[in-house]
Amino acid sequence: MPQITVDYSAGLDDRLDRAGLAGAVHRAAVDTVAARIPACKTRFRRAEETVVGDADAPVLHVEVALLAGRTEEAKAALADAVLGLLPAHVKAPEGVHFSAEVRDLEPAYRSAIG
Repeated sequence: MPQITVDYSAGLDDRLDRAGLAGAVHRAAVDTVAARIPACKTRFRRAEETVVGDADAPVLHVEVALLAGRTEEAKAALADAVLGLLPAHVKAPEGVHFSAEVRDLEPAYRSAIG
């Protein structure tokens, strides 16, 4: 059920450990909000251009969308956990702008396996 989206600057292509990051975020969701590993789904989206302030700068942002029902404290704890693990999955993380957001999925969310 956790729908995880990782947006990252094109300049991070060769520096980002995608598989390691996905696994770490999945484990953080299990440990923090009682998600199940088989339910975690992560996709990576490359951004051709990113601007921070008035400069071109690398960005790594992770959004975790969960079924409603978690407390704001639990969502904040997961956001903190995800934010804390991001630098370990980027080679030379200096200068990268990291961020994480945890939100509720819309009530109309549905999922199926074909």
